[in-house]
Amino acid sequence: MNTEELLEYLKSEQYVPSTTTAIAKKLGKNPKEIKKILEILEDEDLIYRSKNWKWHVVPEDEMIGEIKFTRSGRKAFVTSFSGKEAFVEVADTLWALNGDKVLVKLFEVRGDEIPHGKVIRILQRALKMIVGVYRAQGTNFGYIVPDDSKIIYEFRVSRDDSMNASDKDKVVGEIIKYPSEESEGMAKVTAILGKADSHEVDIPSILAKYQLPNPGEFPSSVLKEVRKLPKKILAKDLEGRKDLRKKHIFTIDGEDSKDFDDAVSIDMLPNGNYLLGVHIADVSHYVKEGSAIDKEAFKRGTSVYLLSTVIPMLPFELSNDLCSLVEGEDRLAVSVEMEIDEYGRVVKKDFFKSVIRSVKRLTYGKVTKLLEDPDDKLRKEIGFLEEELKTMARLAHTLKTSRLGRGAMEFESNDVKVILDDNGEVEDIVLRKQTVSEAMIEEFMIMANEAVAEIFDIRQIPFIYRVHSRPDPEALEKLSEYLKALGLNFKITEDVQPILLQRILEQIRGHPLESIIQRLLVRSMKKAVYSETNVGHFGLASLNYTHFTSPIRRYPDLVVHRLLKAYIDNGSFKKKQIKKYMELLPIVAHQSSKREIVADQAERDLIALKKVEYMQQHIGEVFDVVITDVTEFGIFVEIPDKAISGLIHISSLNDYYTYDQKTNALIGERTGKIFKLGDKLRAKAVSVDKTKGQVDFILEEDGDNGRKGKRKTNKSSKKNRRSSKRHSNNGKRGKGMH
Repeated sequence: MNTEELLEYLKSEQYVPSTTTAIAKKLGKNPKEIKKILEILEDEDLIYRSKNWKWHVVPEDEMIGEIKFTRSGRKAFVTSFSGKEAFVEVADTLWALNGDKVLVKLFEVRGDEIPHGKVIRILQRALKMIVGVYRAQGTNFGYIVPDDSKIIYEFRVSRDDSMNASDKDKVVGEIIKYPSEESEGMAKVTAILGKADSHEVDIPSILAKYQLPNPGEFPSSVLKEVRKLPKKILAKDLEGRKDLRKKHIFTIDGEDSKDFDDAVSIDMLPNGNYLLGVHIADVSHYVKEGSAIDKEAFKRGTSVYLLSTVIPMLPFELSNDLCSLVEGEDRLAVSVEMEIDEYGRVVKKDFFKSVIRSVKRLTYGKVTKLLEDPDDKLRKEIGFLEEELKTMARLAHTLKTSRLGRGAMEFESNDVKVILDDNGEVEDIVLRKQTVSEAMIEEFMIMANEAVAEIFDIRQIPFIYRVHSRPDPEALEKLSEYLKALGLNFKITEDVQPILLQRILEQIRGHPLESIIQRLLVRSMKKAVYSETNVGHFGLASLNYTHFTSPIRRYPDLVVHRLLKAYIDNGSFKKKQIKKYMELLPIVAHQSSKREIVADQAERDLIALKKVEYMQQHIGEVFDVVITDVTEFGIFVEIPDKAISGLIHISSLNDYYTYDQKTNALIGERTGKIFKLGDKLRAKAVSVDKTKGQVDFILEEDGDNGRKGKRKTNKSSKKNRRSSKRHSNNGKRGKGMH
């Protein structure tokens, strides 16, 4: 029996809500088999189990999904496994918390494109712990104010459950009672992390907030399996593999990278075409499906990079050693070789299992310098690869030109690099610029991902795709209005093609609001996710795309490796395999997408904290800023070279200002002064709130002598930290970020 057959029975008139055992008995099936199928249907939000353990089918006018509150906490949306969405007023959320799985009664609202709903049952609580600031209320009790603004309730803590926390301590609390109509939420403090404004609590707070494990922490069952892994490649591992150990294959990664899961090679063929090789660590050889390591990797979904701290998907014995393509060591790989002509077209491709030996561990910095401004010392170190790297640079330029020509979108990076000092405090924040070597590797990874996805799409074999749907029409309309306020007129329709959005990006190049417009453009588009159904990748203008190139740090890549190796070995899938993967892949795709969102949010939250921490050190200093948004209560501004945002409140302006909604501007009644999008100003940082992530500025008047971002002199800034500076992303920039 499969999921479709069981669901059909559950929807039939003869079915009455029953337990798993009763359903199995009625159908004459093995209870274990029925339980497994029921859990799949439950994961796909098609059925739910009531408190008496009986299974219910979701009626047409109801839906199951995960509830997510907006950052303001004033609105909520429920999204089902299939992507169906409903809007829920906060008053109709039944005291649900952000991330809870809920059952919603649906109703239509005239003029709204998505249905509205009312939560009628909370099926599964997402949060068992909360992280926040303890606020003492006298001597008998206090409250935990959650860090996450999407958690709209505070939790009361009795003195006996407070661990003697002091006011403004950052704490972790175990929820012992959820908020309801009858009573407020209650929590018990389980850990005191430190003072809320201390930089030392930032990473522990993020780990607790997103329920992430500590670095290097794995279940005992995983560690037991790790101890049984071989320390080196065995002779039997080489069977059925192409030996590429004499080929010039090398890795190019960030200076701080510890794990190397991709390597590249290049040759010029007699016909003038390029032969590009992309060689990816064969993690699936060691991480067997269904093993304890595999189950934990599925649960984590991805590695999380929190500045210099990494929460790995796999134990370090695998990620940093056995599966890492380290220089001079034999390693197992899965290789893609593509013959590419002068126009960037793949005319032939081959997939095979291999054994490789990296001839050199290169870094982005060294490769970029060798290509742009080499010196004798660098040539002596890596000059033996200079011609191959130059050939790669030419090919990458051709591939990029071809990709942009088909309409792919090219964003300038808005990412920042957070530089920490010896004590872990923020020393500086700078914009991260993509180097020529990072761009080169990114092009090669895109090509490999497309090549793998294409063979599965053509043969209609079960697969996991990386998909990116068309932008939301309503979001595009808002973007169009924003551009119009800047004097940029683009007719953006529902059937917009990526090439039009690429033209917008080209036209705003160099504009003061370039980074802001790019961000709005990204927000107008739906997030790229994993799916067993191929709908293409809008942003890349690609018909077929997947994630294949990072199996050390992304679970879907590991699964794609298993699928590709099965194809390499057999040329097709057996009926049993097709059935298995048709049921498994939707679950893998859904879980991987969810875990990726968690990782992204955790990484963004930490960067946001560090931006506020940086501004704490610069209170009273003056910065060049640009207006990014205008509202009736003030002006949002950004420091462009730091990507740090803040508010100039209307009450701090030296006039009475009215908000003109048509022009999206503030107009002074006495002076006639106008503040509009894109205006450049000078603003003084006057206050920050690290807990809320807020920075407040005031307008610097012409006669005021302020300092433009000049660092204050203190003991820490006088130190030479050249050897100890650390930054975010662990060198993973530019690899499969789509």
